[in-house]
Amino acid sequence: MKQRTPTRIVSKERILRAVASSSAIETNESITQIENRLRNKKSRFSDLQLAR
Repeated sequence: MKQRTPTRIVSKERILRAVASSSAIETNESITQIENRLRNKKSRFSDLQLAR
């Protein structure tokens, strides 16, 4: 039986970089511009509460 390898924890920075680079390919924008926009983005719906 094979040994199970532990799953890696992915940091928020790596997720932002992956999303930014994917979006940059699709939109022909620079990765740094998209990363900055994602980091500084304020929620459009911050006043709404989620249902519980």
